[in-house]
Amino acid sequence: MVQYQGAVLDASFAALSDATRRGVLEQLGRADASITELAGKFHMTLTGMKKHVGVLEQAGLVTTEKVGRVRTCKLGERGLGEEAAWIERYRRHWAARFDELDKIVEELKHKEKTDGRKKR
Repeated sequence: MVQYQGAVLDASFAALSDATRRGVLEQLGRADASITELAGKFHMTLTGMKKHVGVLEQAGLVTTEKVGRVRTCKLGERGLGEEAAWIERYRRHWAARFDELDKIVEELKHKEKTDGRKKR
């Protein structure tokens, strides 16, 4: 189970690491689109867009359907729940670490203020 989840996260984060692919997801969040339409919006070749869509499709973030000569893309069913949960765990971890750091800084400021008064 852990290895499967790791593979899913790896594929998702690899797909999301590219700005064009993130843009494609945003676009498909507004409306389904053909690969030709996506290529036009992102000013790239059909071959280039097919590669981007293929990476998103392998990650389960996009699905495609061919009707005649047109391949239509839409958001995948999977969503980003696992990815969001993974990020949230680390967000909470770092938030707790920064809270501790804030306490130390406040203690040092208080000590500095107190020590400064004693020297006068």
